[in-house]
Amino acid sequence: QVQLVESGGGLVQAGSSLRLSCAASGRTFSRYVLAWFRQDLGKEREFVAAIEWSRSITFYADSVKGRFTISKNNGENTVHLEMSSLKPEDTAVYYCAAQDVGHTAVYDYYTASLYDYWGQGTQVTVSS
Repeated sequence: QVQLVESGGGLVQAGSSLRLSCAASGRTFSRYVLAWFRQDLGKEREFVAAIEWSRSITFYADSVKGRFTISKNNGENTVHLEMSSLKPEDTAVYYCAAQDVGHTAVYDYYTASLYDYWGQGTQVTVSS
């Protein structure tokens, strides 16, 4: 059973930095894409960033490119999201998700419904 546990959320001021972590367990993730999504009240869940576990290829939403960095720690099976220059519009619950992409070279990392496993989420609030 795959488990994803997020941590690191909190209340920060605009312009600050924050680091989120996602501890993944239950299987090896060599065929997986691990991603961060976020959802604010009354809005749809949106893609933030993703990393392909086997080749460490990363993907970012345009809204966070240059400010957020996704990375992984193989030994700890952990994915991190380093967030800098935070803005009030970054306020949301941030979710970690995992998608089994098998051995395909082309996959959809952007669509939330394609992800197989989700964490419980961690709140990030950025005050102006």
